[in-house]
Amino acid sequence: MANLPALRFVEVGPRDGLQNEHKTIPLNAKVAFINALSEAGLKEIEAGAFVSPQAVAQMADSEQVFKKIQRKRGVIYSALVPNEQGLERALAVKADKIAVFTAASETFNQRNIRASIAESLDRFAPVILKAKQAGLAVRAYVSAAFYCPFEGKIAPEKVIDVVEKLIDLGAEEFSIGDTIGRAAPVDVRALLEILLERINADKVAMHFHDTYGMAVANALSAWEDYKVSGFDSSAGGLGGCPYAPGAGGNVATEDLAFAFSASGGKVGVDIGKIKAAAALLQPHLGHPTPSRLGRIKV
Repeated sequence: MANLPALRFVEVGPRDGLQNEHKTIPLNAKVAFINALSEAGLKEIEAGAFVSPQAVAQMADSEQVFKKIQRKRGVIYSALVPNEQGLERALAVKADKIAVFTAASETFNQRNIRASIAESLDRFAPVILKAKQAGLAVRAYVSAAFYCPFEGKIAPEKVIDVVEKLIDLGAEEFSIGDTIGRAAPVDVRALLEILLERINADKVAMHFHDTYGMAVANALSAWEDYKVSGFDSSAGGLGGCPYAPGAGGNVATEDLAFAFSASGGKVGVDIGKIKAAAALLQPHLGHPTPSRLGRIKV
């Protein structure tokens, strides 16, 4: 498929993957996980989140994680920040990029960050401004972009409205999330058909959860039908969402890379090394990882 773009993965396992784990993952295990991912060809790794430890205890040691990892040249180490205090913490440990987080569903946003969509955007305005003044790129998560566990199906127009407001604030990249893993390719096409009239495909990253086993099909549809090349994924398929009842894990990086490679895509990552990185966490999780490739030899 020579006319399709090379794939670019944002590895969210160290943040989105681990934040839903009930067992506290030791600092050294997180560092070893990120270092192993750095050697697998991944170009961007979301290494932590500078959020309240009362809200997400698993991310309480993100400062130490950033200080201890071995940064590999050419790899972006990003962090989720909810507010100006979080940005200051990210700047202090020299995060390469930051991400802010909102949703296309009012109810989900209230349950997740205890703010309306409008309030979250007001909160992000100074964060994005200060981050850009510091020379950092800014991505924005738009969660519950297809279905909400509380409101049901989300109209594409709601997503477009949030994205346009984030563009006005200065966000440069948009992670469009199927937070509960309910979307099918028909939903992906319906949203991208109008979203890509507003922004270029290279500014979009699709963030699929695999609750119903549709994540790989959704990703292939976005890539093949609309030339979207950016995808969030989590080594081992770790993840979920504490504020989305029943949500499955993020699509596994190794599963997604295998599917794209088998379809003729240029993935630029070492699938074996990604599997090995996820395996490093296994002794600390208390459960097997949901990755399909993690169960077989390839």
